[in-house]
Amino acid sequence: MDRPVRVLFVCLGNICRSPLAEGAFRKLLKERGLEARFEVDSAGTGAWHAGEPMDPRARRVLEEEGAYFPHVARAMTAEDARYYDHILVMDRKNLEEVLRRFPEAKGKARLLLDDLGGGEVPDPYYGDLQDCREVYWTVEAAARAFLERHGPPLPSEESGA
Repeated sequence: MDRPVRVLFVCLGNICRSPLAEGAFRKLLKERGLEARFEVDSAGTGAWHAGEPMDPRARRVLEEEGAYFPHVARAMTAEDARYYDHILVMDRKNLEEVLRRFPEAKGKARLLLDDLGGGEVPDPYYGDLQDCREVYWTVEAAARAFLERHGPPLPSEESGA
């Protein structure tokens, strides 16, 4: 088997949006039996929350959606920029920061919502639980679109059914 496709989700602090996206993507992979075909992680462009758990609202949403996974926030590194095949960033400001700090990310880094036609994932940090839920639904749809575009064919597609 070829090596797994490596996917990194990136936001500002790695406690809300990128863990929500990582959890949604991990859930999709598990549902489709594709966990061994992908390596998934998330990081932030800033290190303010490094070493901390995800935001409690994000955790609650992931638990409600059956997408919770253990998470400790961390900052993105140059090694990440070299290692990951796809670097999916939540908004333009963070995408600009990734490309400015990590030239090796050029050609790999793009907005997560590009596969849904473009746009930015709003930051729910100053919002409430419902804002986190809405972000989850957005990143879940984007993760599904990414998987359909960049993942292996679904079994029904392989069989021609």
